Amino acid sequence: MRTKIQKITPNLWFNSQAEEAAKFYTSIFKNSKIGRTIYYGKGSHDVHRALEGTAMTVEFQLDGQEFVALNGGPQFNFTEAISFIVHCDDQEELDYYWEKLSEGGDERAQVCGWLKDKFGVSWQIVPSTLTDMISDPDPNKSERVMKALLQTKTKIDLKALQEAYEGKALTS
Repeated sequence: MRTKIQKITPNLWFNSQAEEAAKFYTSIFKNSKIGRTIYYGKGSHDVHRALEGTAMTVEFQLDGQEFVALNGGPQFNFTEAISFIVHCDDQEELDYYWEKLSEGGDERAQVCGWLKDKFGVSWQIVPSTLTDMISDPDPNKSERVMKALLQTKTKIDLKALQEAYEGKALTS
């Protein structure tokens, strides 16, 4: 019997850290788990340079969203061209995901709420209200928020964005 799968599943290509990455990500997000792991077989070394018995793919869920991590070798690296957005309801949640996902990552890649984790995967840690604020029909509000956002050096300060949205002088 075939298991029902979601229509679109992000596949993340790692050199050899698929299992480590899946464990790291599932330790951060609630409602997460590691699923099936498929291992390279006997003939894998000749084709993929992988040792028999090492993980080829690891299926995992983050907050109910399915992902696959593949140990495919060093041919490809992650870039900012693809990133995952984490929508946060408050500053506490922003701080939590920022702290956890940025641990061991490239600090030079931290700007405007974007970060790269220790595996090189790009994440955007943003307030759930950000899209509504920057798409407000009042151009003054949306422009103030964009200006405040673009001045952000690392993690987003929700209070600063809210104050910019409301037209209050920034306190920080």
